[in-house]
Amino acid sequence: MNKTINIQKNLIIFGIPLLIISLMVFITKSSLFTINPESLSFGITFDLLLTVPFIYFLLIRKTKIPKTTVLPFLILGIVICSIILPSENQQYLRLFKTWILPVIEISVLSYVIYNVRKGIKSYKQKKEFSFDFFTTLKQTCYEILPKNVVIPVVTEIAVLYYGFIYWKKRKLKENEFSYHKDSGTIALLVVIIFIIAIETIVLHILLTEWSSLVAWILTFVSIYSGVQLFGFLKSMLKRPITIEKDKLFLRYGIMNETTIDIRNIDNIEVSSKDIETNKETLKFSFLGELESHNIIIHLKEENELIGLYGIKKSYKNLALYVDNKVEFKNRINNALQQSTVVKTK
Repeated sequence: MNKTINIQKNLIIFGIPLLIISLMVFITKSSLFTINPESLSFGITFDLLLTVPFIYFLLIRKTKIPKTTVLPFLILGIVICSIILPSENQQYLRLFKTWILPVIEISVLSYVIYNVRKGIKSYKQKKEFSFDFFTTLKQTCYEILPKNVVIPVVTEIAVLYYGFIYWKKRKLKENEFSYHKDSGTIALLVVIIFIIAIETIVLHILLTEWSSLVAWILTFVSIYSGVQLFGFLKSMLKRPITIEKDKLFLRYGIMNETTIDIRNIDNIEVSSKDIETNKETLKFSFLGELESHNIIIHLKEENELIGLYGIKKSYKNLALYVDNKVEFKNRINNALQQSTVVKTK
């Protein structure tokens, strides 16, 4: 019954705006538009850019759908206007792009920043767990953005934040563990970034003789890849593994992360032996076999690993590298003993 009601609700919420959009497209293809293109162009532009988003907003204002989903309808309206209206009748669209769209973009960005700051303050006040920017950013964006765009948006923001904003040295607490000092991953990523830089310069020079456009496109892609890798590298220094209360927070920069309930750990072994990755056994590092491991965590029940751009994998055994492996194992075992004592009480 509830499922049927939800389907009907969604049909109304999305159906009415889409019906108006279809009507506008039909009008531009009719003889009526040919007779009076000037006034109809204004009406169509107004309806697609303002009426449709406003009606959609009225339909979702009392629902759990984020208000920021109005923006995709606005973008859709701009795209459709650009396609269906002749270029000589797009003067109102051009005015909108020049004067109103930048204001909307700044307002949306300010709204996101405000909510992220509010989320950070709330996180620090609760003090249930140590503050982590990436986690707070995700939680905030899930509340204000469409779910499908959260992970890509969060990843891009996090790359810039860790790569170019967060330079302060992070001191490890007693319950935190690094994983980058002795693993060789940082050195490998630095080498890859250096190779990308060299190849970009060489390829740009060679391709310029053939096509300047292609040369600049590939250069931009290479620079973007280098920036992404640099952000990934820096995030490893700022997001340590953490043991808090009855939770183990395993973080590999912003590339991989998983949260393990201490009570779900069957045993933990200090081992560098080769393992065969399969449906139950995973390497925690996003580099896979290129990075060694010195800890293997065995779980009682399956858990979930979240990778780049929200890609999820299930595992029961997880191999990872921890710089201070002995202390890490001891703390996990102590936490296991404490959880057992609490459970018996």
